[in-house]
Amino acid sequence: MRRVLRGCFIVWVVLRYGLDELVLSSFDHPWIRRLTRIVSTGRHLDNPRGQRLREALERLGPIFVKFGQVLSTRRDLLPPDIADELARLQDRVPPFPSEIAIATIERAFGRRVDDVFSHFERVPVASASIAQVHFATLRGGRDAGREVAVKVLRPNMLPVIEKDLALMRLMAGWVERLSADGKRLKPREVVAEFDKYLHDELDLLREASNAAQLRRNMAGLDLVLIPEMLWDWCRNDVMVMERMHGVPINRTNELRRLGVDIPRLARDGVTIFFTQVFRDGFFHADMHPGNIQVSVAPATFGRYISLDFGIVGTLTEHDKEYLAQNFTAFFRRDYRRVAELHIESGWVPPETRVDELESAIRAVCEPYFDRPLKEISLGMVLMRLFQTSRRFQVEIQPQLVLLQKTLLNIEGLGRELDPELDLWATAKPFLEKWMLEQLGPQKLLAQLKAEAPQYAKLLPALPRLLHDYLRHRPHELRKELDVLLAEQRRTNRLLQGIIYGGIGFALGLIVTQVLLRVRLW
Repeated sequence: MRRVLRGCFIVWVVLRYGLDELVLSSFDHPWIRRLTRIVSTGRHLDNPRGQRLREALERLGPIFVKFGQVLSTRRDLLPPDIADELARLQDRVPPFPSEIAIATIERAFGRRVDDVFSHFERVPVASASIAQVHFATLRGGRDAGREVAVKVLRPNMLPVIEKDLALMRLMAGWVERLSADGKRLKPREVVAEFDKYLHDELDLLREASNAAQLRRNMAGLDLVLIPEMLWDWCRNDVMVMERMHGVPINRTNELRRLGVDIPRLARDGVTIFFTQVFRDGFFHADMHPGNIQVSVAPATFGRYISLDFGIVGTLTEHDKEYLAQNFTAFFRRDYRRVAELHIESGWVPPETRVDELESAIRAVCEPYFDRPLKEISLGMVLMRLFQTSRRFQVEIQPQLVLLQKTLLNIEGLGRELDPELDLWATAKPFLEKWMLEQLGPQKLLAQLKAEAPQYAKLLPALPRLLHDYLRHRPHELRKELDVLLAEQRRTNRLLQGIIYGGIGFALGLIVTQVLLRVRLW
């Protein structure tokens, strides 16, 4: 009954905000088009379609808001106006009662909250669709007196999520079956991708492990601070971490007043991003201003503070090698090689014409090379490439979509801090060094070094392995030897023929010369 009521409410919101006109207009069936006109009668649909979609998702609740946030990253699937509007979605979710948060903490630790914390702030410092955060001070143990931040999962989230996901899957199936663009948009795959992200965020232990990995990776960079996870107090629904003291990065006036070098801060953000992506292949994929602060403590003044690690992106060595070759071809304006890489990787159907894809890529990239570097947006280049890919049915990989989304976040944040930020000039030396490491002799040496332990184990065993091979495959080896011997005999006969023929030819010349001289004499 509750699912039916929820479905009815969703239908009402769809009609209230005119989403029937937005969604059903691409359907082929005439009766659906007639229904569209009927249900749209008498409503004012003056606002742009993207705005109406955003407002409807906010009305439907936090799960749909989160879905819109994830959907906004799929610019390969969405028209630009809708993607831009969905990118404005924020988690404006009221906090849940502190009594429920305390009950969740006590259930997770099996102890009263006053026995764990000497001080616990009942008013949360932050609240989002999945969890909220309280500041506290630990009471006992090796961390006694330490200031911490306690992240608590919203109660009963899983049943609510599963119900809304079931409705999303149902609606995705309708869109895929009835819409002319259904197969290209792949709504069921988008919902499945959202399902994965959402369930990952519901596991705070996973988020804590993501933070710990990023903290290790960034330890030697001295540009970013990541809170330490206190593993004794981390559970699936409660996570306790080091409390960070900083100023939100979007408060630029306050940062300037405190003496922070804003242009340097913008450049450091680019360095952090490219280091995480191209050196480590493990990057914070939710770097919007709400998750970034700036330290004003004397020992760490001006460093970034990263928060909220529910979504991270990963790149394999194959992904990084692919990106290295694409960047190399792009900087050389070798658009044909970029097109060939798309086909070789299987991102486009094998029957795609290379020259057509090359022409489309050239149309996207070439205009940027005739402009000053500071006016070039790497994020916009990627976004236009993804939009162009819709024409060629390119299968955009999820990890690279996260990369593009994070690059747009970083670039937008950097330009907000410093409008004169030259992203390419900042990133190009890093990319050139990285591409040399990926494609040059250093990469070969690194791979040999990595494989050396395996080679060390294998070399002493080679004689035994060769003996076993020879003993267990005598018939196959005999056949191979017979073929080799026959080939050798044929070669010998050919050589003998050439030698004897050459000798005979030489003797013939000598005899001819002698006879000619005798005759002349």
